[in-house]
Amino acid sequence: MYSLLNIQQKLVPELLSVMQKRYQILQYIRFMQPIGRRNLASSLEVTERVLRSEVTFLNEQNLIDIKTSGMTLTTEGEMLLSQLEDIMKEVSGQRLLETTIQKALGISRVIVVSGDSDQSPWVKKEMGRACAGCIKERLIGKKNIVAVTGGTTLASVAEMMIPDRKDRDTLFVPARGGLGEHVENQANTICAKMADKFSSNYRLLHIPDQLSDEAYRSIITEPSIRETIRMIKSADMVVHGIGDAMTMAARRQTSDSDLTKIEEGHAVGEAFGYYFDQEGNIVHKVKTVGIQLDDLQNNKCVIAVAGGSSKAKAIRAFMKQAHDSILITDEGAAKQLVGDIIPDI
Repeated sequence: MYSLLNIQQKLVPELLSVMQKRYQILQYIRFMQPIGRRNLASSLEVTERVLRSEVTFLNEQNLIDIKTSGMTLTTEGEMLLSQLEDIMKEVSGQRLLETTIQKALGISRVIVVSGDSDQSPWVKKEMGRACAGCIKERLIGKKNIVAVTGGTTLASVAEMMIPDRKDRDTLFVPARGGLGEHVENQANTICAKMADKFSSNYRLLHIPDQLSDEAYRSIITEPSIRETIRMIKSADMVVHGIGDAMTMAARRQTSDSDLTKIEEGHAVGEAFGYYFDQEGNIVHKVKTVGIQLDDLQNNKCVIAVAGGSSKAKAIRAFMKQAHDSILITDEGAAKQLVGDIIPDI
């Protein structure tokens, strides 16, 4: 099929251009449905006149429905979009980005989705969909414990989860305590939503992410807390985001002395309370409850989900500490990563 596409690209180059454009329209509709033509045109940065002819064609092919409430994909449209994904990855260069980053960072696997989540919020849903599929694909055996962190990207993963039809006993647990942020982005909330969407079970951890030594020693003696932490640390799979160092420091309401340490250490990324410089060195560690960096060993499946061109340095920094990880990212971050790692590509 790819050789045929290569021939078409040589003989009828406009064919692939049209296919990519219509594929992108179907993608946008899938994640924003029901959506009106004006909003879709604005998102795609095309005129309504140009878009009108395209959606008319897609409607005639029974790929989309057009109603007063907006446009939605038909079942046939969903199927076609799914079948096109591998082909479009090859055509768009995403497959090359994946293999280049995988080899350069020495990690297990890279999945790149279309778009830049810094520019288009819907791209987080595309990363969420890819991650939800990866979670189902990587679950092994009848019993599994899946630990998940918080954040807007993980909230998108939870939104895109679908029920597990394999009758597995899967338990979702939060990988850390709460950061005091919006409740919908808390690890506890995301954990519960994932379990609900997956038709599974969950356990919650009702303590702050950061604790003083005294508070930590006191709380850790509680039998229910100790048992939940044991489950978290024994998780078979860990799904987490990667944060920009200064953004995460602000979210944690970091003290001036620790903020100075993070700044002077030139930290660019954060995960699990660890702050990393550009070379992946740990420059600061916050005492947190839950998953620690050492816990990512022991044959766990670790899935990192982060996108947006602004996150490239943070992703690269963390991946120097997590060679066995799977990275799910977007084109914005992937292209920036490749530019940073191999400037002449």
